[in-house]
Amino acid sequence: MGYSRERTGRDGKPRYTAYYWDVRGRERSAGTFSSKKAADKAWQSQETKVDEGRAGDPRRGRQTFQRYVEGWLPDHVMELRTRENYTYYLNRRILPEFGPMRMVEILPSHVREWVSKLTREGVRPPAIQYCMVILSAIFTTALNDQVTFLHPLSGVKTPPVPKKARQIITPEQFDALYEALPEGNIRLLAETDIESGLRWGELTELRVRDLNFGTRILTVSRVVVEVAARFHPEGGRFVIKSYPKDREHRKLGLSAQIVGKIKAHVEASGLQPDDLLFAIRDRAEAGPPRLRALPDPDTLGFTDPNAAGRRYRHGTLSGYAAGKCRCRHCKDAYAIYRARRRAAGKDEPRPPRLLSTDGHIPRSWFRVQIWKPALTAAGLGDGSVRTNDLRHAHASWLLAGGADLQVVRDRLGHGSITTTEKYLHTLPEADDTALDVFSRIRDRGRGRLA
Repeated sequence: MGYSRERTGRDGKPRYTAYYWDVRGRERSAGTFSSKKAADKAWQSQETKVDEGRAGDPRRGRQTFQRYVEGWLPDHVMELRTRENYTYYLNRRILPEFGPMRMVEILPSHVREWVSKLTREGVRPPAIQYCMVILSAIFTTALNDQVTFLHPLSGVKTPPVPKKARQIITPEQFDALYEALPEGNIRLLAETDIESGLRWGELTELRVRDLNFGTRILTVSRVVVEVAARFHPEGGRFVIKSYPKDREHRKLGLSAQIVGKIKAHVEASGLQPDDLLFAIRDRAEAGPPRLRALPDPDTLGFTDPNAAGRRYRHGTLSGYAAGKCRCRHCKDAYAIYRARRRAAGKDEPRPPRLLSTDGHIPRSWFRVQIWKPALTAAGLGDGSVRTNDLRHAHASWLLAGGADLQVVRDRLGHGSITTTEKYLHTLPEADDTALDVFSRIRDRGRGRLA
């Protein structure tokens, strides 16, 4: 049991220091106060917290969900990007609902009501499912720590997440996309990706020393991850991990023609063994993201009524300022307006923003500045093909050409061969053989009918 000890302060007045014992039996101070009442209250409060940390003590379950999560999240081992995603969904979706509730009071009925609420609000099923993954991790730990004795996610179902059909880019489509990309480093990056099947983080972390130009063997041993500054150990943006997604180094061969192109690029650029193969060398040349071209406001309709009941056209300054609309068109209209004023020397113009990078190519910058314009120029739309689809195409093309399933699995670094099997028969012409067989059988039947 804690206690308060009286002592004399520097001013000669009595002071009271509160003491308590932590869960390991060590004496701790809870602070010094001007009255014994305040000191007693302090050590009693600390003793309550200590009791919440003792296994089997029912008071552990009386702590709020938010308080438990604030202690759980920093100590839970996870990747930096996963921690960033967990933090976002906790603050956005989970804590507003369960934060004030006591751990022991959260029941499956509360979770079901919350899932129904998210569904009514239009939250997409993948986001709901991810929230449930986070909740499950929290309550599994709480169950193991004897904070709760019931897993509130038990028996709770979420809306089904439909599986998207894989859209595999054909060789003809890739050729058109390749021609639409800027010449030089960017084209070589895309060609290396389609020939190796690397993930984006593996591709953009490749260094000269990773490729043996004699044997044409590429070693994949690292990956770069992009995170927000507050989740970076040193406040940066890119974190290099000494292992890829599958946590195993892997080696794969490259064709003579792509190795020759990479070697020429290394020699022409004067790259050293530790230099990135594909990098942004000059941040100023990369420039800020380009503003979108606005469509005709007359074709966009009107905003929802504001507090005064008035509506404004989307894609206009009035829609943003008076209508309080934050759709893409209204935000773009306001951004273009501000950019023009700054260019004219108004609104305290600031220097152009430089791309935040240490040389690694940011995925978002590449998608907006390079990838989408190339897709449009190649007639592939602006979002039908993702950069990761080059990896999918690599697997699909190999399997369509008769490559061994296990070899493809090893090249891509899949944890299970079942994942690799999903790329079988994914090219548009993969079903032609079955159709030919069907047509022959059907024609036999027509012959008899005639």
